[in-house]
Amino acid sequence: MTSVTLALLSARLGKRQAALEYKWMKRATSEVPLERMLARRVAGEPLQYILAEQPFGPLTIKVKPPVLIPRPETEHWTIRLAEVLNRSSARTLSVLDLGTGTGCIPLLLCNMLPAGSVHAYGIDISSEAVSLATENAALCGFSPSHDITRNSFQAFQASFLDPSFPHISLGVAPPFDLITSNPPYISWPEYMQLPHSVASYEDPKALFGGPDGLDFYHAIAKLVARKDFLNPGAVVAVEVGDGQAASVQRIFTTTAQMKTQIWLDPWQKKRTVIARR
Repeated sequence: MTSVTLALLSARLGKRQAALEYKWMKRATSEVPLERMLARRVAGEPLQYILAEQPFGPLTIKVKPPVLIPRPETEHWTIRLAEVLNRSSARTLSVLDLGTGTGCIPLLLCNMLPAGSVHAYGIDISSEAVSLATENAALCGFSPSHDITRNSFQAFQASFLDPSFPHISLGVAPPFDLITSNPPYISWPEYMQLPHSVASYEDPKALFGGPDGLDFYHAIAKLVARKDFLNPGAVVAVEVGDGQAASVQRIFTTTAQMKTQIWLDPWQKKRTVIARR
């Protein structure tokens, strides 16, 4: 039966990719039978959900549906951001990740920056995401701690679209030194064209960014424009969709009066907007 399913997978992915994925599934520590794993992949389920993990820099991040799977382009700019912060910051950073998902961005920052230099918080509207991010914090060794010599990350369930965010009772409060976000940025026309492996498995709330894909950038810009929300010299780093960089730059320059620059991803696409006060 496995050979039949593998033939179906080869027909879907091509022989080379199917053989590679089959090797990864055979090596997986999952309790799911190999035949079931193959059947799920043939049905179009993302490999990361089947393997239940995704490499992210030196970390192994646990993933499960419907929480957004960490992408290579996100890994790329997070590593670059950590390298910039390593060179430029000598103080302990208070970090807020908006729409944290698996927690991959702040956890990679915790991993790459000096011990005791990062206290990170993640916000997500999804209870599944908050639970998974909390689990990843423990797996990566960055759970909340009273030990100030350790980096730490803590996730909370909340919506940063709420005008009253952050609530006093939430457990996280400004000012912050760094805001990061890979927000939902898929526009309605793009959402209708998403491949089955994305649209049928990953949370729409983590993908759809409004009719033009820019709703969450407006919300983030309004947040960071608030008095005392950011410390002097704070940085905002947001991932953007293909063709959105110029629009997101304008949002931050007009709404938050911040200076901006654009970072390219490994495929030379304008992927990240960096804003500074």
